[in-house]
Amino acid sequence: MRPSGRTFNELRSIELVPGFSKHAEGSCLVKCGDTHVLCTASWDETTPPWLRGGGRGWVTAEYGMLPRSTGGRMKREAKRGQSGRTQEIQRLIGRSLRAVVDLKVLGERQILVDCDVIQADGGTRTASITGAWVAVNEACKWALEQGIIKTSPIRDRVAAISCGLVAGAPALDLDYDEDSSAQADANFVITGSGGLVEVQATAEGDPFTEEQFAALMSLAKDGCADISKMQAEIAG
Repeated sequence: MRPSGRTFNELRSIELVPGFSKHAEGSCLVKCGDTHVLCTASWDETTPPWLRGGGRGWVTAEYGMLPRSTGGRMKREAKRGQSGRTQEIQRLIGRSLRAVVDLKVLGERQILVDCDVIQADGGTRTASITGAWVAVNEACKWALEQGIIKTSPIRDRVAAISCGLVAGAPALDLDYDEDSSAQADANFVITGSGGLVEVQATAEGDPFTEEQFAALMSLAKDGCADISKMQAEIAG
């Protein structure tokens, strides 16, 4: 058993709350155990300069952690500047969403996604991707109702999960205590149809084997499939 009492193939409790934000065209509060992230999606009638005149749109993301989302207060990045970690995560979120959105259907518009970590206990980037998809899907429903687009650009769902080697054993959905002590950790981004969008895997000490990596991927595929079912129920 793990410190949390979960089995090694058990997800943390997950809650997806669509429509959490009053003003955003699409939003979702995602809770993965004690990691809570507010994701919003906003429509913008412009595109990045390099896309103008090309007849297609864009999906991009920003990510941030509130000062007291962790045990000690962090300085706001608006004051100290974005870290490399933040830039990496928001690019990951954007890539993950664009993998399942038909950018031509958007026209020359973009969807701006904001992922704000309210409380962190490991897996903030994976929770952000999962919640961001719900927010984007809600925003696309709104755009259809408003007549901004004629068909939904959503081609598939996308979710993400972390896995790692904890005390030598593959474990699904690491919380902070496990993540900080894991011998290896990995993040998997997987579509609802089972396609791999991105895999990030790192040994924190001794190298891990191909067999151990395969075990982590198997856990991730099952975990993302369960999360994808939750997303499908919400999407209707």
